[in-house]
Amino acid sequence: MNYLAHVFLSPPNTLVMTGNLMGDFIKGNNFSNLPAEVIQGIHLHRAIDKFTDQHSCVIELKHLLSQKRKRFTGIISDIVFDHFLASKWQMYTNENITSFAQRHYHALNENLMVMPNTMQAMVLKMIERNWLARYDCIVTTGLAIDAVSERIRFKNNLAGAILEVNEHYDAYEKAFDVFFPELVEYVKHYVEQQQPKE
Repeated sequence: MNYLAHVFLSPPNTLVMTGNLMGDFIKGNNFSNLPAEVIQGIHLHRAIDKFTDQHSCVIELKHLLSQKRKRFTGIISDIVFDHFLASKWQMYTNENITSFAQRHYHALNENLMVMPNTMQAMVLKMIERNWLARYDCIVTTGLAIDAVSERIRFKNNLAGAILEVNEHYDAYEKAFDVFFPELVEYVKHYVEQQQPKE
């Protein structure tokens, strides 16, 4: 899943939430110098990604895209699922998405010191451009995909993928509607299992 979903799925602990976003910026298991809650969030991020990558609805989406974009199907579905989460926001929470975004921007800004430099730069851009609250627009979602294309260090065909997504928009939406409630339940049970036993 992408940024909005990882923030949304985090428990109400700002360091765990920070770690949940940090998962894409930390490789391997060399993070013992981080606070325990951040490490908990990194593990949550990896659990979410594993559940997502193995889900049948997500796997089926890989068959929809052209050959030149097949290697990026996971990136594309992650970002497009953020679009559906934003557009169906009130189905999952009563909190306004704007206030949700601002609350978490503040928390991330408070935790900048524990982030790798690359994540700090991303978070500052996220806050400046209000990424979390803008995924409901499919055009903005397409721009987010194009931005990832620019960050990839090798020549790629990811940019413009939103055109193919639009051709299969209904299929992506149906996949999200099945997949995301199951992911919410999975995360709920995962987090409960991580709580210390009394």
